[in-house]
Amino acid sequence: MNAISLNNLDISYGDSKVVHGVTLDIAEGESFALVGESGSGKSTILRAIAGLAPDWTGEISVLGKARTHGIERAVARQVQMVFQDPYGSLHPRKTIDAALSEPLAINGIGNRGERVETMLKAVGLDQRFRFRFPHQLSGGQRQRVAIARALMLEPKVLLLDEPTSALDVSVQAEILNLLKRLRREQGLTYLLVTHNLPVVSFLCDRLAVMRHGRIVEVADVAQLKSGQLAEAYSMELLAATEGHAGAAA
Repeated sequence: MNAISLNNLDISYGDSKVVHGVTLDIAEGESFALVGESGSGKSTILRAIAGLAPDWTGEISVLGKARTHGIERAVARQVQMVFQDPYGSLHPRKTIDAALSEPLAINGIGNRGERVETMLKAVGLDQRFRFRFPHQLSGGQRQRVAIARALMLEPKVLLLDEPTSALDVSVQAEILNLLKRLRREQGLTYLLVTHNLPVVSFLCDRLAVMRHGRIVEVADVAQLKSGQLAEAYSMELLAATEGHAGAAA
């Protein structure tokens, strides 16, 4: 079964169509990347899957079930999103304990204290962070909390929107290693949005190259690593990142 299936997906913001006819299947357990320039529609696709961009036509299926427009609680239990800015995505006046407990409270899940402790440990944070506020944590620690919050409901799919781009290079490597380990341990499916091709090489199995809201190529990461991408635009992206291997080198 596919974790995510998109069929002839168009997404608009008002009168502007920003995604055009995207068709894509992502298998359960796969780590898949959407790459391309800023404004190519990558993050918009993630938002539509998560229910945050409701103006779309076509078909979106998650774990074999067609989703409707808007936010669905059943989908939220299976699919969670990690945003680019870990500080902006955490409420500044809520402790880490409150941030992690909130999804459990909304969904009527008990044993919250133990679950919070377990998840903090899973993302490499000890219990002294539990009752701190976001401003008391570093950027990397905040992103670990954001990942922990996304995993509190034990989803099968994580939507990762540039999860390391706001972090220092040395911290990026730590977060990428954490994501790789969590995928292996929890059998997660990743859909990653990034412009950083070395990150794709490190974390993903396949990638789709997007330009002007359309997919121009789907390739295996082996093709990326060997420089054997088929489309001229894909090779331009690769050339632009050569020599800038960043955290994933």
